[in-house]
Amino acid sequence: MHVYILFCHPSTTSFCSDILQTFIRGLTDAGHTFELADLYRMGFRADMDEKQYHREISWKPDAPIPDDVARQQENILRADVLVFIYPVWWSDCPALLKGWFDRVWTYGFAYYYDDDNVRYTKIAAKKALVICSAGHTVEYLEETGIAGSMRRVMINDRLLGIGVKEAQMEILGGMMPGITTCCEKNLIRTYELGRTL
Repeated sequence: MHVYILFCHPSTTSFCSDILQTFIRGLTDAGHTFELADLYRMGFRADMDEKQYHREISWKPDAPIPDDVARQQENILRADVLVFIYPVWWSDCPALLKGWFDRVWTYGFAYYYDDDNVRYTKIAAKKALVICSAGHTVEYLEETGIAGSMRRVMINDRLLGIGVKEAQMEILGGMMPGITTCCEKNLIRTYELGRTL
């Protein structure tokens, strides 16, 4: 399978970077191919400008899109699987990744309607995997309802909501700064997620 990985973390020495490299090792050991978009390193612009906003509300599926958005959409169309790797910040993904969704899930690509008001998508990836590291434990995130809200937004709306058939979120919890007890367990799990994709 061909995998498109969206990585979103400002530090190259973060645990998230370790997750990325471990996941890639599992992928390649399983014989999969991949492309990587490191949103911070590539300087992806998160904010939608006025021109793109007016394009989106025009409801014209073939209206021109910015070049950086077009490149992202081309990469997505080549992928069998979409993978998102990021840290949990305030119960969601970093603002840069949220902006990626705002700008890349355009009308005419992620969704559009025919004359009978039937909704369609051009995204053909059948599967998506979300891997996010969190300071709190998974148990805490589940008990407080935060994990459920994260899944509803990322999985139900941003992925299943645009036509991905299967989506999974793996929360790698217990990653508070200075606490290393969960690191090895989380990296083992990450490798398996790549190897068994």
